[in-house]
Amino acid sequence: MLHYFKWAFIVTALGLALGAALGWQMTGTVGGMLTIFFICTVLAVLEISLSFDNAIVNANKLKDMTPEWQHRFLTWGIIIAVFGMRIVFPLLIVVIAAKIGPWQAMVLAASRPEEYARIMHDAHLPIAAFGGTFLMMVGLSFFFDHEKDVHWVQWLERRMQKYATIRGIEVAIALITVLIFSRFLDPTESEVFFRSAIWGLLTFLLVEVLGGLLDSSQEMLQAGAKGGLGAFLYLEVLDASFSFDGVIGAFALTQNLFVIAIGLGIGAMYVRSMTIMLVEKGTLTQYRFLEHGAFYAIIALSLIMFLQSFFRIPEVITGLGGAALIGISLWSSIRWNRVAEQSPQ
Repeated sequence: MLHYFKWAFIVTALGLALGAALGWQMTGTVGGMLTIFFICTVLAVLEISLSFDNAIVNANKLKDMTPEWQHRFLTWGIIIAVFGMRIVFPLLIVVIAAKIGPWQAMVLAASRPEEYARIMHDAHLPIAAFGGTFLMMVGLSFFFDHEKDVHWVQWLERRMQKYATIRGIEVAIALITVLIFSRFLDPTESEVFFRSAIWGLLTFLLVEVLGGLLDSSQEMLQAGAKGGLGAFLYLEVLDASFSFDGVIGAFALTQNLFVIAIGLGIGAMYVRSMTIMLVEKGTLTQYRFLEHGAFYAIIALSLIMFLQSFFRIPEVITGLGGAALIGISLWSSIRWNRVAEQSPQ
């Protein structure tokens, strides 16, 4: 365990020390320093709880990638995830929403955090629609697979597999869900919600098509190497979608961009460590229903993001809900393993 989480522990120590130093620089008091230290800790725990299903899905994709591309994702991909989604993404939202330059957005985050947080809050509706639709497509694509032969919730998953041969059924379900939610918003918000959801759907489809083209091209060049640039791109967009909820929710605890980056960056390192452990130890193979729990959690998260268009749902509920589904699937897997061991060969 220490081997897998060594770098996560190192980054935790450095991040919390940096957070304490930032708190002292901001307030000049021990109380202020401890407050920032505590907020960084809570944000790290928040990110871990919200992203555990992300680690399982990453591991599911990584196990089919070549060692070279696994290494690239777990190094460069994580760097992109930490700095891109935890720092650049919030700045980009403000740049687009406020129509200002990147440097001005950085200055705004440092000098007027209240205004920065307000702009981020106002951008929550399109983010929730985009991210929710993308994640819903990820979850539905796992269950509507005619080749899927392991079922956890038998009565439901067998039916989903049965109808998987109907072309575009996942897209239809996602669009119907988006239409239902958009009807309960006022006309202006409904238009924004629907347009952003369509972009989320198109992004998923484009990533799937582009991933297939890139990987098929690479197969011809590298004699069938699996999971190349296309899979890398898919995982990056997927990580971005998972991060929407955490980045927006972090502003409920603090409006300081740099504190958010420290806290969520620490959490992202634990997601990386969990992903490596799941791949190398073959945990997904040992616990046959663990993936199912993660993908149910993804669908639940997508619905929560849609619901947040109407009212705020505390991040602790989101995190605990996903953890509960994964925990139940793990327990079911352990029970299945025990029964299989006791049954006569």
